[in-house]
Amino acid sequence: MTKIQNKIYDLEDRTREFAINVRKFLKKLPKTISNIEDGKQVVRSSGSVGANYIEANEALSKKDFKMRIKISRKEAKESSYWLKIIVVNNDVRFEAEGRALIQEAEELKKIFCSILEKSK
Repeated sequence: MTKIQNKIYDLEDRTREFAINVRKFLKKLPKTISNIEDGKQVVRSSGSVGANYIEANEALSKKDFKMRIKISRKEAKESSYWLKIIVVNNDVRFEAEGRALIQEAEELKKIFCSILEKSK
């Protein structure tokens, strides 16, 4: 695993850290109904990014590998979606951390797109 400017380049570790950081972020937010419900969604999708990537690494076929990578990409997109909603609906003091998580979700999505392109 290589770390450059706090970026982890082992993708299993990076996706796990993303899910952990999402959970840490959510703990800081006020306990409103919308934060709780939106938080449940982003907890599921952020965890699913890495879980499906791990499954892809254990795939039984190339077709299975591609499907798991597509699911990881989809879950990264969904995580970005929910994080954007959460950031907009909360105090500005949470914005920087939320935007950093959105950026990470977008980067993960691009990585999975690249993996799919290279696996053709």
